[in-house]
Amino acid sequence: MSKQQEAPGRLEIVRSFVNSADLEEGTEELGSPHELVAWLAAHELAAGETRATRTDLDHAIGLREALRAVLLSHNGGPPAPAQSAATLDDAARRARVQLRFREARLGWVAPETLLKPDAGGVDGALGRILAIVHGSIADGTWSRLKACRVHSCEWAFYDHTKNRSGAWCNMDVCGNRAKARAFRERRATESRS
Repeated sequence: MSKQQEAPGRLEIVRSFVNSADLEEGTEELGSPHELVAWLAAHELAAGETRATRTDLDHAIGLREALRAVLLSHNGGPPAPAQSAATLDDAARRARVQLRFREARLGWVAPETLLKPDAGGVDGALGRILAIVHGSIADGTWSRLKACRVHSCEWAFYDHTKNRSGAWCNMDVCGNRAKARAFRERRATESRS
Protein backbone atom coordinates (compact mmCIF):
# COMPACT_ATOMS: atom_id res chain seq x y z
CA MET A 1 0.00 0.00 0.00
CA SER A 2 1.26 3.42 -0.91
CA LYS A 3 1.54 6.05 1.82
CA GLN A 4 -0.06 8.43 -0.70
CA GLN A 5 -3.30 6.45 -0.41
CA GLU A 6 -3.49 6.41 3.40
CA ALA A 7 -6.15 8.42 5.15
CA PRO A 8 -5.35 10.48 8.24
CA GLY A 9 -5.93 9.11 11.72
CA ARG A 10 -8.75 6.65 12.31
CA LEU A 11 -10.23 7.35 8.87
CA GLU A 12 -7.61 4.88 7.66
CA ILE A 13 -9.74 2.15 9.28
CA VAL A 14 -12.66 3.08 7.01
CA ARG A 15 -10.39 3.07 3.95
CA SER A 16 -9.04 -0.35 4.93
CA PHE A 17 -12.57 -1.64 5.54
CA VAL A 18 -13.69 -0.62 2.04
CA ASN A 19 -10.51 -2.17 0.62
CA SER A 20 -11.14 -5.49 2.38
CA ALA A 21 -12.45 -6.56 -1.04
CA ASP A 22 -9.97 -6.08 -3.87
CA LEU A 23 -12.20 -5.99 -6.96
CA GLU A 24 -9.31 -6.05 -9.41
CA GLU A 25 -7.53 -9.00 -7.80
CA GLY A 26 -10.76 -10.74 -6.83
CA THR A 27 -9.69 -11.18 -3.21
CA GLU A 28 -11.93 -10.95 -0.16
CA GLU A 29 -10.65 -10.48 3.40
CA LEU A 30 -14.15 -10.97 4.84
CA GLY A 31 -14.86 -14.37 3.35
CA SER A 32 -16.33 -15.93 6.49
CA PRO A 33 -17.71 -14.88 9.88
CA HIS A 34 -14.38 -15.92 11.45
CA GLU A 35 -12.42 -13.73 8.99
CA LEU A 36 -14.74 -10.82 9.77
CA VAL A 37 -14.05 -11.12 13.50
CA ALA A 38 -10.30 -11.39 12.84
CA TRP A 39 -10.41 -8.23 10.69
CA LEU A 40 -12.41 -6.29 13.29
CA ALA A 41 -10.08 -7.42 16.09
CA ALA A 42 -6.96 -6.55 14.06
CA HIS A 43 -8.32 -3.02 13.62
CA GLU A 44 -9.24 -2.73 17.32
CA LEU A 45 -12.95 -2.48 16.61
CA ALA A 46 -13.96 -5.66 18.45
CA ALA A 47 -12.49 -8.00 21.01
CA GLY A 48 -11.05 -11.31 19.82
CA GLU A 49 -13.75 -13.27 21.65
CA THR A 50 -16.46 -11.60 19.54
CA ARG A 51 -18.58 -14.10 17.62
CA ALA A 52 -20.09 -13.49 14.19
CA THR A 53 -22.84 -15.15 12.24
CA ARG A 54 -23.45 -15.33 8.50
CA THR A 55 -26.01 -12.52 8.97
CA ASP A 56 -23.33 -10.37 10.68
CA LEU A 57 -21.05 -11.02 7.71
CA ASP A 58 -23.80 -10.03 5.27
CA HIS A 59 -24.41 -6.80 7.24
CA ALA A 60 -20.68 -5.97 7.24
CA ILE A 61 -20.34 -6.56 3.50
CA GLY A 62 -23.49 -4.53 2.85
CA LEU A 63 -22.07 -1.65 4.90
CA ARG A 64 -18.73 -1.88 3.10
CA GLU A 65 -20.37 -1.71 -0.33
CA ALA A 66 -22.64 1.18 0.74
CA LEU A 67 -19.54 3.07 1.86
CA ARG A 68 -17.83 2.26 -1.47
CA ALA A 69 -20.84 3.76 -3.32
CA VAL A 70 -20.49 6.94 -1.26
CA LEU A 71 -16.75 7.10 -1.99
CA LEU A 72 -17.43 6.71 -5.72
CA SER A 73 -19.78 9.71 -5.49
CA HIS A 74 -16.92 11.67 -3.85
CA ASN A 75 -14.94 11.07 -7.05
CA GLY A 76 -17.38 12.39 -9.61
CA GLY A 77 -19.44 9.23 -9.83
CA PRO A 78 -23.21 9.19 -9.61
CA PRO A 79 -24.76 10.08 -6.27
CA ALA A 80 -24.81 7.11 -3.93
CA PRO A 81 -28.13 5.31 -4.30
CA ALA A 82 -30.77 5.83 -1.62
CA GLN A 83 -30.16 2.20 -0.64
CA SER A 84 -26.65 3.18 0.52
CA ALA A 85 -28.05 5.72 2.98
CA ALA A 86 -30.62 3.17 4.14
CA THR A 87 -27.84 0.63 4.72
CA LEU A 88 -25.82 3.15 6.77
CA ASP A 89 -28.92 4.09 8.77
CA ASP A 90 -29.74 0.43 9.39
CA ALA A 91 -26.19 -0.28 10.62
CA ALA A 92 -26.36 2.72 12.98
CA ARG A 93 -29.72 1.50 14.31
CA ARG A 94 -28.40 -2.03 14.92
CA ALA A 95 -25.33 -0.59 16.67
CA ARG A 96 -27.54 1.70 18.72
CA VAL A 97 -25.11 4.57 18.14
CA GLN A 98 -25.71 7.25 20.74
CA LEU A 99 -24.38 10.76 21.19
CA ARG A 100 -22.58 10.95 24.57
CA PHE A 101 -22.20 14.43 25.99
CA ARG A 102 -21.14 13.12 29.39
CA GLU A 103 -17.95 11.80 27.79
CA ALA A 104 -17.01 15.25 26.51
CA ARG A 105 -14.82 16.68 29.24
CA LEU A 106 -13.61 20.28 29.28
CA GLY A 107 -11.90 21.16 26.05
CA TRP A 108 -12.28 19.90 22.51
CA VAL A 109 -13.07 16.24 21.92
CA ALA A 110 -12.94 14.50 18.55
CA PRO A 111 -16.54 14.06 17.30
CA GLU A 112 -16.31 10.29 16.92
CA THR A 113 -15.42 9.97 20.60
CA LEU A 114 -18.85 11.39 21.42
CA LEU A 115 -20.64 8.74 19.36
CA LYS A 116 -20.66 5.35 20.98
CA PRO A 117 -22.48 2.19 19.99
CA ASP A 118 -24.49 0.67 22.82
CA ALA A 119 -24.56 -2.67 20.98
CA GLY A 120 -21.77 -5.16 21.42
CA GLY A 121 -20.33 -7.67 19.02
CA VAL A 122 -20.19 -7.12 15.29
CA ASP A 123 -22.99 -4.53 15.33
CA GLY A 124 -21.03 -2.45 17.86
CA ALA A 125 -17.84 -2.78 15.79
CA LEU A 126 -19.66 -1.60 12.66
CA GLY A 127 -21.07 1.27 14.75
CA ARG A 128 -17.50 2.29 15.59
CA ILE A 129 -16.78 2.52 11.85
CA LEU A 130 -19.82 4.77 11.45
CA ALA A 131 -18.60 6.94 14.35
CA ILE A 132 -15.30 7.39 12.49
CA VAL A 133 -17.24 8.41 9.36
CA HIS A 134 -19.20 10.93 11.44
CA GLY A 135 -15.98 12.38 12.87
CA SER A 136 -14.50 12.63 9.39
CA ILE A 137 -17.57 14.49 8.10
CA ALA A 138 -17.29 16.87 11.05
CA ASP A 139 -13.57 17.57 10.56
CA GLY A 140 -13.83 17.97 6.77
CA THR A 141 -11.75 14.97 5.71
CA TRP A 142 -14.65 12.73 4.57
CA SER A 143 -14.99 14.15 1.04
CA ARG A 144 -11.30 13.43 0.39
CA LEU A 145 -11.82 9.70 0.92
CA LYS A 146 -12.65 8.45 -2.57
CA ALA A 147 -12.93 5.28 -4.62
CA CYS A 148 -10.93 4.96 -7.83
CA ARG A 149 -12.88 5.92 -10.96
CA VAL A 150 -11.76 2.80 -12.81
CA HIS A 151 -14.78 0.48 -12.63
CA SER A 152 -12.69 -2.68 -12.35
CA CYS A 153 -10.73 -1.18 -9.43
CA GLU A 154 -12.80 1.08 -7.14
CA TRP A 155 -9.96 0.95 -4.56
CA ALA A 156 -10.48 3.45 -1.73
CA PHE A 157 -7.81 6.11 -1.43
CA TYR A 158 -7.35 9.42 0.34
CA ASP A 159 -7.01 12.42 -1.99
CA HIS A 160 -4.02 14.39 -0.75
CA THR A 161 -4.03 16.84 -3.69
CA LYS A 162 -4.39 20.51 -2.78
CA ASN A 163 -7.33 21.04 -5.13
CA ARG A 164 -9.03 17.71 -4.28
CA SER A 165 -8.76 16.56 -7.90
CA GLY A 166 -7.37 13.05 -7.36
CA ALA A 167 -9.26 10.60 -9.55
CA TRP A 168 -7.32 7.36 -9.42
CA CYS A 169 -5.94 5.28 -6.58
CA ASN A 170 -2.60 5.08 -8.38
CA MET A 171 -1.56 7.34 -11.25
CA ASP A 172 1.01 4.83 -12.51
CA VAL A 173 -1.55 2.05 -12.86
CA CYS A 174 -5.17 3.19 -13.04
CA GLY A 175 -4.34 6.73 -14.18
CA ASN A 176 -2.20 5.49 -17.08
CA ARG A 177 -4.84 2.93 -18.07
CA ALA A 178 -7.53 5.60 -18.15
CA LYS A 179 -5.35 7.99 -20.15
CA ALA A 180 -4.36 5.25 -22.62
CA ARG A 181 -8.02 4.26 -23.05
CA ALA A 182 -9.00 7.90 -23.69
CA PHE A 183 -6.16 8.23 -26.23
CA ARG A 184 -7.31 5.08 -28.08
CA GLU A 185 -10.89 6.35 -28.12
CA ARG A 186 -9.78 9.73 -29.54
CA ARG A 187 -7.69 8.00 -32.21
CA ALA A 188 -10.60 5.75 -33.18
CA THR A 189 -12.90 8.77 -33.43
CA GLU A 190 -10.35 10.65 -35.55
CA SER A 191 -9.83 7.71 -37.90
CA ARG A 192 -13.62 7.47 -38.50
CA SER A 193 -13.82 11.18 -39.35
